Amino acid sequence: MTLSRKSVWLLVLFWLPLVLQALENELAGSGSPYLEMHARDPVPWQRWGPAVLEQARREGKPIFISSGYFACHWCHVMQRESYRNPEIARMLNRHFIPVKVDRELDPALDEHLIDFVQRTQGHAGWPLNVFLTPEGYPLVGFTYLPPDRFTALLEKLSGMWRARRDQLTEMAKRALEALMEARKGAATTTVMLGPEQLRKRFIDAALELADPLSGGFGQQNRFPMQPQLRALLAFSGGHRADELEPFLRLTLDQMARQGLRDHLDGGFFRYTVDPQWQTPHYEKMLYTQALLAMLYLEAGRRFQQPEYREVAFDTLDFVLRRMRGREGGYVASFSAVDDQGVEGGYYLWRREELEPLFSPEELRLVLRHWRFPAWEQGEEQALPLAGEPVASLAREQGVKETEMARRVAQWRRRLLQARAKRILPVDHKRLAGWNGLLLAALAEASRAPGGRGYREPAAQLARYLRDRHWDGSHLWRTFDSEEQKHSGTLEDYAYVALGLQRWAQASGDGQARELAERLLREAWHRFHDDSGWRLGDGALLPGMPAARAPEDGALPAPAAVVLSLSLASGELRSVAEKALLAAHPRVQTQPFWHPSYLLLMTR
Repeated sequence: MTLSRKSVWLLVLFWLPLVLQALENELAGSGSPYLEMHARDPVPWQRWGPAVLEQARREGKPIFISSGYFACHWCHVMQRESYRNPEIARMLNRHFIPVKVDRELDPALDEHLIDFVQRTQGHAGWPLNVFLTPEGYPLVGFTYLPPDRFTALLEKLSGMWRARRDQLTEMAKRALEALMEARKGAATTTVMLGPEQLRKRFIDAALELADPLSGGFGQQNRFPMQPQLRALLAFSGGHRADELEPFLRLTLDQMARQGLRDHLDGGFFRYTVDPQWQTPHYEKMLYTQALLAMLYLEAGRRFQQPEYREVAFDTLDFVLRRMRGREGGYVASFSAVDDQGVEGGYYLWRREELEPLFSPEELRLVLRHWRFPAWEQGEEQALPLAGEPVASLAREQGVKETEMARRVAQWRRRLLQARAKRILPVDHKRLAGWNGLLLAALAEASRAPGGRGYREPAAQLARYLRDRHWDGSHLWRTFDSEEQKHSGTLEDYAYVALGLQRWAQASGDGQARELAERLLREAWHRFHDDSGWRLGDGALLPGMPAARAPEDGALPAPAAVVLSLSLASGELRSVAEKALLAAHPRVQTQPFWHPSYLLLMTR
């Protein structure tokens, strides 16, 4: 049958809207600021779900998953350079099924993919970009790439896929099988180390990585590795104590006094890009504040040093003042880039910006109380760091310390009022797990000397988590509306249970204790079986197996948190002891990456 030209055009007009609909960007109205910022990209981003795999198999195209988060600087850069580039968007549209993921909403998927990139590239981070076969086998992954290299990769991979699809699929399948074997590790030893041997092995590994001059671990970026530092604090009275205490004090002092911390408004940045803790990556995460507040509270107790407790209080005050959400709970993060796309633009100062705010004599003292070392290195903008303390300035000026403290507070207010005219983008998501960590920090602070003022914020947060995120049978990771709910992960069940348990201990709140116990039982039911722990339920990709001892990362391993709380529960103690025993070979093989488990095995 021959169609007339008119019939052909009628068919085109009929099918064109359907084709365009299939290619539409799906991210608008997602409820995630990170996904929303990509909703206007020319790339037809899809939301992750079973439909993506079905479409990929139907069309025979590889899947391209790009995972990131709102506060990430390089995520913004790659969006600007590549995902808004019409030519790159055209290539992604034509040859791949592009998927955008907020890693804070899909941590299990992100963990699986970042492990693949780490093992195949030797490093990983965000933005995290991975190509997969339609079956879900990872082909190749990378982090940030400039536009020319990204374009070259798209051209090469699309050509190889057309020419050798079956071969690539088989190679990817075998690589995934090898990855799964590598994840099991060589943890089959039958020799079980005792508590003292485990402590020694961990401390030796930590001090081998420790920087004795600047504090922290390694020789490049400086992350506040709270789980490792917390374990070292617990072990600092034993093996190699003469080395541990100076290293811990140095690290705690560097984190508090250098560029990891915001010395005007409080709070910590996620990490510094240099080993001397000078230049931060300017994102502020809720979990960073909670974990470091707990670390400094513990250090204050361990070393009998009130200054560490004050750092914790200052950090929590920042959270209560700046990160509270509109309807309760606390927001996920502040962006590394300002509204102009400048990394650190909200926090950096030019000297000429300070001069109108102070008299010449005031400015002289301001520049001594807050150091601006980047100016000395010829940079136009600088981050204020800790300089001369109030007591020293008071002695020089011949005034009481209380009077100098009053003046410094006034100068700080002027600086903050000027800084408030700038715009700092906020990720307003309220994540259950991160709020659970904050509740734990507030509960601990409420029991510290001078911390009674944290009791009411802790009580309010406990009610928020119970009323907004728990529906009687499910814990929701986020809860913006009935249409925008995300199921809780192991992380959420673990950290909320931790926060509620700590609050129950501090306040005697029976409802908090009962809900913590319920969440623990649910965590075992939803995320654990004989093969180990899963970070989330409903995994869609092959190769996302359970693990007996998931590692500590920037946050403590949620499985270890569940074990810790369950060991104190009569109902769950036996199953927790069995799971901890199963984790033992892996932990003793890689002790530095499992400090939360070590604390349980050596207590």
